[in-house]
This record gives sequence, C-alpha cells and structure tokens, in this order.
Amino acid sequence: MSYLEYIGYFGAFLTGIVIGLFGGGGSILAVPIFVYLFRINPILATSYSMFVVGFSAAIGTLINIKKSLIEYKTAFIFILPALLSVFLTRRFIIPSLPDVLISTGNFVFTKDMGLMLFFSFIIMLSALFMTKKTKLDSVPNLNRNVNYGLLVLIGLGVGLLTGLVGAGGGFIIVPALVLFARLTIKQAVATSLIIITFNSIIGFSSDLAFLQIEWDFLIIFTTLSVSGIFVGTYISNYVKESTLKTNFARFMIVMAFVIILKELTS
Repeated sequence: MSYLEYIGYFGAFLTGIVIGLFGGGGSILAVPIFVYLFRINPILATSYSMFVVGFSAAIGTLINIKKSLIEYKTAFIFILPALLSVFLTRRFIIPSLPDVLISTGNFVFTKDMGLMLFFSFIIMLSALFMTKKTKLDSVPNLNRNVNYGLLVLIGLGVGLLTGLVGAGGGFIIVPALVLFARLTIKQAVATSLIIITFNSIIGFSSDLAFLQIEWDFLIIFTTLSVSGIFVGTYISNYVKESTLKTNFARFMIVMAFVIILKELTS
C-alpha cells in the first residue's frame, strides 16, 4: 500500500469528522480522496461517495426518527422527483456521455475532466452557502403557502446533482425546506437526511449494473468515516460553529481551485 493510500484512509476518517461537525459535506472530501489519492475513476468515485454519504445520512435518519423531527409528507414529495432524477442520471445520462467531450488540436476535454470541474463548482457553491449569513431560524413555521411545485423542481435538481457528482445536496435541501415547505431549521435538517439517504441509495444501486464495486475497500473506507462522525459530533460541542464554517469554507475554496488547476494542467 502506497503512502497516498495511507493518507486516503486517514482522509476517510476526516470525511466522517466533517459529517459529524456539519451534518453533511462528506462528498466534498470523499470524491477528491477517491480520485487523487486512490486513483479511482471519477464515475466510480462519485458512486463510492454516494454510498458513504448515504450510509452516514442513514445513521442520522435513525437518530432523528427517535426525536420525531422528520416531516414525512414533505420528504415524500421531495424524494419522488429526486429519486427519479438521480436514477435517470446514473443509469442513462452518465453512461451516455462520450469519453471525449471536446477535442481541439492538442487540447482534449474528457468526461472525467468535466465531472471534476463541475464538482469544483459545487464545492465553491457549497462554500458560499456555508459562509452566507442567512437567518433560517427566524423563518416562521406556517402551515400555509407551502410551494409543493417548487419543491418538486428543486427535488429534480438535487437528484441531478447527486447523480452527477455524488453530493448529497444538503446545502440546497435545507434552505428549500425552510423557505418553501415552512419547516423549522431542525425539522429541515432532519428531513434532509432521509432525502439524502434515499437519493444516495438509489444512485448507488443504479451503478451496480455497470460498475465493478470493490466492496472490501468501500466497507473499510465507510467504517473509518462512520468512526469519524462520532469524533466530529463530540468536537462540535466544544468549538464555535461559525468559526468552523468559516475556516472549512476557506479550505473548500482552496480545494476547488486545486482541482481546477490539476484537471486543466494534467
């Protein structure tokens, strides 16, 4: 095992810590770790990411079921279009993309490059959402003006996002549930986890027909990530959340630019 792989397994533990600290964001670390440290193809890397993210979200879902925080009707309305979107993306859109998207002279823009560059854009977007000072806690929890049509459209978009880059999309789901489904922030976070769980399961399952999964490796990585979740949850009790978010957002932006440079110069 190379030193990069040792770093990668430590990264799996860090991925869990991130999930434990913020309740999501695992794919932001997991996908680059799979691609650049374990030398895994981006398509397979996003599939592995969905497994790790989905398993982690499932743990959070089980905890929230006991707390009675999940709004099942809203989750069902959001999940249906998201599941359809992630299934179609992984089963049909991703396999249908040509290996070479653009070829001009000496420049070749491949499908793998496109996915990683799009992923870097998602990282920067996540960093923006993380640092933006929104007052979601102050949004009133009303039982009227629930925009189900918009929730369906956002669900389709989240499913597409999950299918393309293996991200759970919590940074989109939580604000959408607060603003358009009129949930409290705690209800939105809890409900988002069950949505992410089902999205990731369907996305990963859709890949089983055409991807070769190394189960031993994936289980080890996921186990390390889950152990990191408990550490991250413990740390979050003693560190100021705003400080964590600001510093991690800066790290995300740096990572995004590193990915862009690596893809365009390799």
